[in-house]
Amino acid sequence: MASSTTSPRVLLLSLVFSPDGVSTSVIMTELAQELKALGHDITVLTTTPHYNEEPEGRARQVLRPGFGGLIYTSELDGIRIYHARVPSKGRRVISRLFEYGWFHLASTLLGGTVARDFDIVLAPSPPLTIGVNAWMLARMRGVPFVYNVQEIYPDVAVQLGVLRNRRLISALTRLERFIYDRSSRVVVISEHFRRRLLAKGVPEEKLEVIPNFVDADFIHPRPQDNAFSRAHGLAGKFVVCYAGNLGLTQDFESLLSAAERLVGFPEVRFLIVGGGARRAWLEEELAARRLENVTLLDYQPRSVVPDIYATSGVCVIPMKPGTTQDTFPSKVYTIMAAGRPVIAAADADSELAAVVETARCGDVIEPGDVDGLVDAIRRAYEAREESAARGERGRRFVEQNHTRGVVARKYDRLIRDLIAGDERRRGA
Repeated sequence: MASSTTSPRVLLLSLVFSPDGVSTSVIMTELAQELKALGHDITVLTTTPHYNEEPEGRARQVLRPGFGGLIYTSELDGIRIYHARVPSKGRRVISRLFEYGWFHLASTLLGGTVARDFDIVLAPSPPLTIGVNAWMLARMRGVPFVYNVQEIYPDVAVQLGVLRNRRLISALTRLERFIYDRSSRVVVISEHFRRRLLAKGVPEEKLEVIPNFVDADFIHPRPQDNAFSRAHGLAGKFVVCYAGNLGLTQDFESLLSAAERLVGFPEVRFLIVGGGARRAWLEEELAARRLENVTLLDYQPRSVVPDIYATSGVCVIPMKPGTTQDTFPSKVYTIMAAGRPVIAAADADSELAAVVETARCGDVIEPGDVDGLVDAIRRAYEAREESAARGERGRRFVEQNHTRGVVARKYDRLIRDLIAGDERRRGA
């Protein structure tokens, strides 16, 4: 057993990790790198890239096949990584369930064999079932495990209407309770999430608030006139940008309606960048509405991300009603780090609304309020100096509260404290 003052051996169990480029992967990869720099010995159990494969990341992080091609291995900055092979993300729910099942089986076997030397397990959700997997691995070694809640399940799926079967909802709720009961600590990414879990009966002493973060050295204010804006005919335009997952929680209906309303403003252009479940719908809607003031681009390499945000005059986070109670789009930190103002369609009593209002970095409107969205875009367009000041305030807020180093040190303290407590328990 490692001493809390030496090198904690951390097993990170995550559905996604580098070279996958999806947001949770970026967060977990950068957290692992920071913990490694703080003296932790990190081993990762994850999958092969299947959401947004990052070509540049794949080139520098070679995946080597083993175990008959079912498991790949790689290394990143001294971090050992085992990847269970899964196909690219499909749209069928049943196929995703099989993929989750295979990942859980493979990671459990790996955790009991080649990756068995660890002092603590850290597992971010979703999926919810990863908590059970983490508990099993921790129990095999008799070590603590930390469950990191990125989204509150099954609540978010119920809110979206994806889950309607009462028996299935009841079963998942019991599973959620099982995980909370058996975790050594439950890390939530916001104070609002903490209150939600307290209401679910999770003991206060088990909850720890550690927010997500952004690499503020990589994402920083840049000129609007850059290679990306010139390549897509956006240089000199006032760009209303959404970049990220094109999923079920985002209200693209309102965003396209706002674009229709602002067709008469030739300098205002809308930019949507990403992939996801609603990509095909967006393509069909743009063709049907003939919206020439909207540019839709595929997922872009990570090296381009700073220029995407620099191209923007204002960035939007168009969430559907009720979704910001159970999810928190960490892209808000990226927008703020880029020094750009935010328009967030968020529930009034939500962490997203609180962050934007506390930082004074943009507008919060009611989800689904097209009139409010159009007004906020027009204000940002017409009051450029105020928009710039909002962007500057957002940047300062991120530098003070949400950089990689600030957040990683909170995880470092938590991990070392839990391991030290486990050692004292064993000694007693």
